[in-house]
Amino acid sequence: MKKARIYVAALALMGAAVPASFLLTPQVVVAGESATKPKDIVDTAVAAGSFKTLAAALNAAGLIDTLKGAGPFTVFAPTDEAFAKLPAGTVEDLLKPENKEKLVAILTYHVVAGKAMAKDVAGMSSAKTVNGKDLALKVVEGKVMVGSATVIKADIDCSNGVIHVIDAVLLP
Repeated sequence: MKKARIYVAALALMGAAVPASFLLTPQVVVAGESATKPKDIVDTAVAAGSFKTLAAALNAAGLIDTLKGAGPFTVFAPTDEAFAKLPAGTVEDLLKPENKEKLVAILTYHVVAGKAMAKDVAGMSSAKTVNGKDLALKVVEGKVMVGSATVIKADIDCSNGVIHVIDAVLLP
């Protein structure tokens, strides 16, 4: 701690702008490491802003605490646009308490135990999902396909796993 304050004081003496709040707040930063830890899967998805429907569904299904847990998990996360492709009224219907079991089955079909980065997924033909069903994986014209969905952004690293963004909602 003392070394960090000396380093910051040295920066300030050299003319670098250092906020006073930094000098007053205990900070521990190890060289080469970020001052903030990576967020878990849920917090990362919420912070991205394009997974509002997924976050609402995870909440309705009671899966928030699970995906904030230690993991590791690989989540194939459909965007809000992916959910919008479903027939009208589907999402609203799934979010009803009486459809919780069906919603859990759909959401857990998007989750694989373990941390599989894009290079790992590209070499697999299938993966066992948390709901127990196999999910087909393949590479078509250089794009990773997960079931009928395409991975549009891969390897979003999280403290408890990884998110791969997909363009469609997977149905078991």
